[in-house]
Amino acid sequence: MPIRQTDPRSASPTGPGTPAPASPVTGRLAEGGATVEEELFEQDEPQEILVRSGFTPLVDRFALELCSASDMDDARRIVKRHGGALWRKAVNRVQEVGHVSGDLSAGDDRPLYWARLGMTSALNRWEPAFKIDAAERAELVTELERRSRGQSDPGFPETAGKPEAARVVVTGFDPFGLDKDIRRANPSGAAALALDGAVIETGDGVAVVRAMLFPVRWRDFTDGMVERALLPYYTGGRPAAAVITVSQGRDGQFDLEAHNGAWRGGSEDNEAVGPEEMIPVPGGFPTVTPQPQWSDSSLNRSAVVAETTRKPFPVVDNTEVAEIPAGGTTPVVRPDGPTPGSRARAGGGGDYLSNEIAYRNTLLRDATGRDIPAGHVHTPILHLGSECDITDPAFEKDRATIVDQVRNIVAAVVRTSGPTG
Repeated sequence: MPIRQTDPRSASPTGPGTPAPASPVTGRLAEGGATVEEELFEQDEPQEILVRSGFTPLVDRFALELCSASDMDDARRIVKRHGGALWRKAVNRVQEVGHVSGDLSAGDDRPLYWARLGMTSALNRWEPAFKIDAAERAELVTELERRSRGQSDPGFPETAGKPEAARVVVTGFDPFGLDKDIRRANPSGAAALALDGAVIETGDGVAVVRAMLFPVRWRDFTDGMVERALLPYYTGGRPAAAVITVSQGRDGQFDLEAHNGAWRGGSEDNEAVGPEEMIPVPGGFPTVTPQPQWSDSSLNRSAVVAETTRKPFPVVDNTEVAEIPAGGTTPVVRPDGPTPGSRARAGGGGDYLSNEIAYRNTLLRDATGRDIPAGHVHTPILHLGSECDITDPAFEKDRATIVDQVRNIVAAVVRTSGPTG
């Protein structure tokens, strides 16, 4: 088990080759956790995931350097450096670039999730020698979240010799439902890590991918995290060729969600919060007025279904929604999309954060006037077969299969979308 240190002055970070802090340690970490998610970090399973992936030293190094910060500017530099390094380490590990540390399989998305929580926990418990207020601490946490999720760089990788490459954004999510099983992973997160920077042959050319991850927390969506991260890909002289949001959906199949509803259904997130309300659209970003009840996919879904490898998991064009019809009071399920004047109660992707990121993405597309493919892909559920192990061969095989099928779907989206601006 790694050192769970509460005072960096009394312990050194674990792992070989750990550098000494640039200046003497002047701060400390208080006991306890600040958020529901961070309190889970100390349990045995997350610690095993970190040890077996080689990510424990990243968390310990960050805590030690943070406690050596001489002022707020120094703390900002530490947060930026470690946040970006964590994202790059996670991407490289999943893509097996360089040495893959630990005996946990390379394609696992969970080391990034738990290492990030270890770092934000340190930030929230940090007691520096200098004065810091709540707003400054929140600023540091936000910066760490952005950089460790791949959201801080709106550019695309260089594709030497292929300037015509279609530029595609793919998003994924953190693990969730950890109150039921703390070992859970999220195949959409694994797919995003596997595809970041990837150059994909589409049959008609190539696509280069910029990937990022999002938390399973309502508050971040309320605060505009999705709009802030995705807006750069809809603006400027050359927008993305496609913006594809991805999340874990239902057993045994992929779903291409046709319609996204403007409704939060009350299911609890990773912080045990569950609002039931109209999706709040943040100010300061392009939007559609009045806020629509529905926002639709612009992926060429039927063509993607026809062209996508469908084994072992079928790919389905899902047009079902739940609505309150115009003049009605009771929700009904419609298999072929919403009717005029209805109020949304669930998109094809439900009424949780999957539906919400799809709604926000396609609303942003409409608000910026960009006629590009934008839509949501639900992956099959990834199951662990054992009741105690953090991994097993079937789990790893299914994850690899899902990631490969997401790659095929991305290629099919580009291939079937036609010219982009």
